Amino acid sequence: MKLNDLIEKCGMRVITTLPLDIEISDAYIGDLLSDVMGNAPSNSIWLTVQSHVNILAVASIVGVRAIVLCNGLHFEESTVRKAEETGIVLLESDYTTFDTALKLIKSGLRG
Repeated sequence: MKLNDLIEKCGMRVITTLPLDIEISDAYIGDLLSDVMGNAPSNSIWLTVQSHVNILAVASIVGVRAIVLCNGLHFEESTVRKAEETGIVLLESDYTTFDTALKLIKSGLRG
C-alpha cells in the first residue's frame, strides 16, 4: 500500500519533506529499540512513542520506511533533521498507538 494513501486515510501529520509515494507492506509497534531491530519487517511503518535520533539508526538497519510518533507527541528537531538526511519519513498522530494501528488496518494495510 502506498504511504501517501495511509497518511490520508489515517489523518497523520507529515513532518519530513521526503517523497510519500513509497510502498509500505507491513507495520510494527514497539518502543524498545532492540525489539524493533530484531522483529520489525523491512518496508514497514513503525508506530512508537520514541522521538530521539536513535530511532533512525534502528529504522535504517531494518529497512523501516516511515515512523509514526503516536499519542500527540512531537519529534525532537535533531531527529527531523537526521530523518531528512537518511530518507526516513516521519509522521505524527494524535491518536494512541492502538488507535493508530486500528486506523492502519481499517485503511487496508495487511502484514
